[in-house]
Amino acid sequence: MGYQAGAVTDLHPRLQVLQAKLAASPLTRINNPELTDRQLELWIKRDDLLHPIISGNKWRKLKYILNHALYAGADCIVSMGGAYSNHLHALAFSGKALGLKTIGYIRGERPAQLNATLHDLLDWGMELRFVSRSHYRQLRGYQGHDSLPELQPGQYWLPEGGATYLALQGVAELVDEIEIDFDILAVACGTGTTLAGLLASPLAQHAIGVAAMKGGDFLINDVEQLLEMQGMSSHADRRILVDYHFGGFAKTTPTLLAFMQDFQQRHGIELEPIYTGKLLFALYDLIRRDYFPAGQRIVAIHTGGLQGKRK
Repeated sequence: MGYQAGAVTDLHPRLQVLQAKLAASPLTRINNPELTDRQLELWIKRDDLLHPIISGNKWRKLKYILNHALYAGADCIVSMGGAYSNHLHALAFSGKALGLKTIGYIRGERPAQLNATLHDLLDWGMELRFVSRSHYRQLRGYQGHDSLPELQPGQYWLPEGGATYLALQGVAELVDEIEIDFDILAVACGTGTTLAGLLASPLAQHAIGVAAMKGGDFLINDVEQLLEMQGMSSHADRRILVDYHFGGFAKTTPTLLAFMQDFQQRHGIELEPIYTGKLLFALYDLIRRDYFPAGQRIVAIHTGGLQGKRK
């Protein structure tokens, strides 16, 4: 069956092969006296365990975008990201697995020594194009898959972070996989696409987003716009927290790092400082301030991204 915009369709045969290599994403309950004393439950949806490379929300967002591109006859995906981009990392690997060429516009000058992420992109065949920060900001203005002016025949444009309405379909499937009743979904936010995808599911009644960057108030409008592009208006209660950025995107502090280390030692779950570390820190801060009523069950989404911790 061919692709129809806005509708979930059969996966392209090449995508089915890749999908079959992904594992189920389990739920892990966090046992902690601070939760027990407040009669709260905290569970983590372990999307970091979907796949060794294309784990987390990156695969969820790419799934139906790649489906669209394949059915449209594209042979090259063009996108953008920073030097540690989880999005480009997943795209480059997926492109190689699907037999698609990939091109990545990288923010900033080419470093004298490439980091592990950029080396992976090259190893998987992605063409890297380093651009100035002003040029990078201009690229953010192109949202449609055919909107980038310099696209060549067969090339498909994918905005930063996979922030398109098609991404919402894949993320919404995550909610359907949660086999327990829950009161609140919580996720870290970069572009807001994953939060919008959670809200796109009718099962989501309450959701919390934790902005990973300073000045994250813009996410409120961006999430609404993504939902409107999907042709829906979610009635779920939602709140985006903007005060847990620890200095800005990819910034950290000793307090955050100490929290992450303690969390991993206690629960055996690795976090990273850009997204998941800030998410769990925010939730524990809210728990300690008695933000959640007793009896609530919170499900936090582990969006992967652990590869970005490498040098």
